[in-house]
Amino acid sequence: MSADLSGRWELMSNENFEDLMKALNIDFVTRKIALHLVQTKVIMQNGDQFVIKTQSTFRNYEVAFTVGVEFEEYTKGLDNRVVKTLITWEGDKLVCIQKGEKANRGWKHWVKGDMLYMEITCEDVVCHQVFKRKE
Repeated sequence: MSADLSGRWELMSNENFEDLMKALNIDFVTRKIALHLVQTKVIMQNGDQFVIKTQSTFRNYEVAFTVGVEFEEYTKGLDNRVVKTLITWEGDKLVCIQKGEKANRGWKHWVKGDMLYMEITCEDVVCHQVFKRKE
């Protein structure tokens, strides 16, 4: 049985985010703005079908997917690349692998109590984010 990640989550900590953005070649001005934003993540889950929205006052991003089904993802508003994305379950962790221009790119989400944890990787950089349940 997979975990339930549904909910509205507010960013509490964001470790190594600037280095991650540098690895993704995000420009200086955008990085400086992004470092000061409060992100809200909205996850809607119906079994293995997901819609994940990342919202802030600067930019929003939405991705819809079915676990286990590879799809082409355009990371518009993030680093504006096209990647082949495959998301699977590893135990209670939702694990994403993105194949494209950048090596070792992807993320993991998992929940413990009222906290959502996210680990984002690109090349040799790892960013850790922690979100607290809002609803």
